[in-house]
Amino acid sequence: MPYPSRDEILASSKGWVASFLNFLPGLGSGYLYQRRWKPYFFTITASTAWFALGFFLQVDSESSQREQIIGIAGLFFISIITVIESNLAFKKASNKTKAEKEKIMSSNKKGWFK
Repeated sequence: MPYPSRDEILASSKGWVASFLNFLPGLGSGYLYQRRWKPYFFTITASTAWFALGFFLQVDSESSQREQIIGIAGLFFISIITVIESNLAFKKASNKTKAEKEKIMSSNKKGWFK
């Protein structure tokens, strides 16, 4: 039995679940659901870099409300980007596997009415 391809695995997942998991925590956990490791590690790296940047640029011992809003807005931006990207990747893989299945089905027709 052949192993499923990367696109088949991605297309078998639910797009809305991956989008929800990427949005809610904002740390790319939807990529774990889709089994996409490179985007997951990129998202973790971007989130960690955002936290580190905020930590090192903090001048006072306590951050102001403006700085807190900027920090939350950055994480919100990262989560929105991951939601859009995971949804687009799901749709692309789903369309690709659907086209491949239709091609296989049309080539398997035998008999008088091809």
